[in-house]
Amino acid sequence: MLQHCKFSIVIVLLSVINVLSLECYVCENQEDNNEKCVKTIRNCEYNQDVCLTEIKWGSTPYWSQGAKKQYYVSKRCSNKTECATTRQRYMPLCTHIWYQDWVCSDCCLGDRCNYYVISGSEAVKPVLFILSGVFLVKTLLL
Repeated sequence: MLQHCKFSIVIVLLSVINVLSLECYVCENQEDNNEKCVKTIRNCEYNQDVCLTEIKWGSTPYWSQGAKKQYYVSKRCSNKTECATTRQRYMPLCTHIWYQDWVCSDCCLGDRCNYYVISGSEAVKPVLFILSGVFLVKTLLL
């Protein structure tokens, strides 16, 4: 009887852990945010508390002159520490300049929060600041 109770408690605990685990979309180096990237969902491990998304723009993995550039989307479960490290490493490269290779990354909290691909809005803010300054100087000179 005691053995049966222990087994029941383990089943209940595993069920609670499974219910409380984060769900993220997962894919690796897909050419767009369709099919696998929006249809494949994974229950994250107990220490993974965020969903990480990376988008890369560049030529095929083997570089050749004149190679076609395209997007590569990757999504996965992660933790806040890995997310901060990844963002710190990639966001200076998040330029959205069509003729350069670039990488952007972002993390989000909540089940399936990484459905959409990130916009790289952190990279846009400095550009808006510079454009605002140019407009202000031009206005003052006129």
